Amino acid sequence: MADHVDADALRSRFTRCLLGARGSAEGPDPVPYADNLLARWREPQRHYHTLTHLTAVLDHVDVLEKYADDVDVVRLAAWFHDAVYLPERSENEERSARLAERALSEAGVPEAKTAQVARLVRLTVGHDPAEDDRDGQVLCDADLAILGAPPSAYAAYTAAVREEYHFVPNDAFREGRAAVLRQLLALPHLFHTPHAQQHWEPTARYNVRAELEMLTS
Repeated sequence: MADHVDADALRSRFTRCLLGARGSAEGPDPVPYADNLLARWREPQRHYHTLTHLTAVLDHVDVLEKYADDVDVVRLAAWFHDAVYLPERSENEERSARLAERALSEAGVPEAKTAQVARLVRLTVGHDPAEDDRDGQVLCDADLAILGAPPSAYAAYTAAVREEYHFVPNDAFREGRAAVLRQLLALPHLFHTPHAQQHWEPTARYNVRAELEMLTS
């Protein structure tokens, strides 16, 4: 799937959040790190987890930034959260977190903030932040915001996810996907920040229920 995104704008966004987290203009040039990440997000096995998804997550972090304690750390976590992505592997988040630890330490981000970025990346395994984890709530809500998109955009998302898992037989995919959707619907809420709960939750529940009905009919 082709990504119609502005790579220069993304490089600028990465540079701003890296410098913000680093707290200084002194240190390694952020651009090579941005370019490495851009190349990763453009890998051919990706159909949903693409630069379009990255841009959407960053845009949603911007919408939710007032709820974050350290929004530059959240933005860096967004950049790294699917930086390693192989659909047939189960340890993508862990490998992405380790990549963040290596890259951000080398790029001059303080140890505590680097560790926080890696923690947030690992949190996207289950999208279950603690009630007092403001940064985790913002990242998880931004990552799952597609659930609350208009139904046509949600349908495009589900088609792209299916394409990423093209190697899984239809029956097995339907069964696995339905299990995921049931788990989502069993949660007391899909989103954690007040804005997301108010503006995204109702449509998200509609979309998830509709997809589940389609898969199980």
